[in-house]
Amino acid sequence: MAADDETTPLIGERERECEPTKTKSRASLFSRATLILFGGFIISLSFSYTQTPIMYTFHVMVCEEFYKHNPPFEGDGDRCARHEIDSGAAAQIAIMGSATVLCGITNLFVAGWEMRKYGPKKALAIQTFFPAIRVAIQAGALFIGARTGIIIMQLSQLMGVWGGPAGYILILNTIVAEITEPSERTAMFGRLQGTLMLGVALGLMLGGLLAEHIRIDAPFEVAGVSFLVCTAYVLSFIPYIDPKDLSSDNSAAKSKGFFGFLGVLKVLGPQKMRLANGRIVKHYGIIFLALGIFVGVLATGFAPTLIQLYSMTAFGFSSTDNSLLISMNSMVRGLFLMFVFPRIIAFGRHVFKKSDVPDTDSSPESPLPTEPRDIDPMPAAAGEHEEPVKAPKPVAVTQGAGFDLFFLRGSLLVDGIITTSSAFATQGWHIYLVGSLLPLASGSAPAAKGVLTEMVPANRKADALQAMTLVEYSATLSTMGLFGFIFSSFADLGKSYMTFYCNAAVAIVGVAILLFSSFPPLNSEIIAEDAESERLLSDEAAEDANGR
Repeated sequence: MAADDETTPLIGERERECEPTKTKSRASLFSRATLILFGGFIISLSFSYTQTPIMYTFHVMVCEEFYKHNPPFEGDGDRCARHEIDSGAAAQIAIMGSATVLCGITNLFVAGWEMRKYGPKKALAIQTFFPAIRVAIQAGALFIGARTGIIIMQLSQLMGVWGGPAGYILILNTIVAEITEPSERTAMFGRLQGTLMLGVALGLMLGGLLAEHIRIDAPFEVAGVSFLVCTAYVLSFIPYIDPKDLSSDNSAAKSKGFFGFLGVLKVLGPQKMRLANGRIVKHYGIIFLALGIFVGVLATGFAPTLIQLYSMTAFGFSSTDNSLLISMNSMVRGLFLMFVFPRIIAFGRHVFKKSDVPDTDSSPESPLPTEPRDIDPMPAAAGEHEEPVKAPKPVAVTQGAGFDLFFLRGSLLVDGIITTSSAFATQGWHIYLVGSLLPLASGSAPAAKGVLTEMVPANRKADALQAMTLVEYSATLSTMGLFGFIFSSFADLGKSYMTFYCNAAVAIVGVAILLFSSFPPLNSEIIAEDAESERLLSDEAAEDANGR
């Protein structure tokens, strides 16, 4: 393809997204989309084997360290059932959790750099290889035991800088955004998240069974082999995308030093745009989308944990009961996102497409411009006479995508309502009912990614997905501290159910913020930092422009 120059018409990046090389998510069994979904399933499965056993391993190693400095246990019962051991194990788990958080945030930026340096395929292989080293170290730490084993276990989280959940999810989402047609992208995001949730649900169950019926280090050994299998699978079956072709704005000036890692967040800021009438304005759709998602995750991210805590305090749920609750929740969520969510998006887009208003400023049959803005002010180049002189039409494949934003707001609202209903539970089975209904409002994350990739130019999709993943990750970390404190405060008053009302209030605030988010106006142009502009052609923009 010839290089862009001053005579290249601004036909928009989105038209290039509609090339026949794109892969539809409804393709055959061995399509690129199916291979990516299966890859996501086995990777999430591998990460989940050790999530439950690792908590118990700290309890065992703290117990070993305790009896090194105290008299041997005498009598019947569990020798580790002591308050000192429980408190020590909780403190060590908290330290490891903090290390996991810091390494996870760093991993997010490292994964973005790896994609631009080596391409998504090799970057994903790196993300699955280093966790194999991590679980091998953790298995050795468990063999050593006591205080030394605890320290090794915690230090093993440093491997998470080069390979972790935040990074592999970002890379998979980026691959999906690159190879999937715009009209199928939101549904594919949902299918991907659904397969990840199914992998988590199965991994949690298998990890617990391996630890209980074989030995405590068995999940770590299985996870190590599984990660190596994932690495081989990624290198063999995940489609290759040249890092030079990655939808990332590599031509933009990059920040230097520490803040260079935060440069991707600029894509979430206000956009300077030139409207069809030539007026220059700032568009705040993306920044309100990011703020709404942050507040939404702040409300919904703690919901599963909150339901577990409340079930234990109010109904005396055991760890087995809660494991069943979370496994059921993850299973229903995965099935919903894989099979129901795509159909909802397809139906909603079909309905919204009917309300789209076509651009009637100029007739398609007219060979000459009919509006002053259609006349190019610059002198025509030799080959320019062959290009259409009127503004290009919106791309048809994105028609009806305004439903994604509508669904995002509605999903967050329904999530808040279902979570609030937990406060009215009077029996244990009510909690199981809420746990099975809550996943039915779980499409906000893939819907947000679908909206985001429609709002930004094609050459900023990778940066936008990385920035939004960082927003979601930050909100997930914040909600643990915020609602953990709120629950503890209400529990001291004997009114822990009040936490659900606070959770719903935050969700309503998130919906209110999202009401201010909208698609860019019809036929508007982003004024880039290098003074060039990229035409945004989207029917959802037409819908917003005509609705205001």
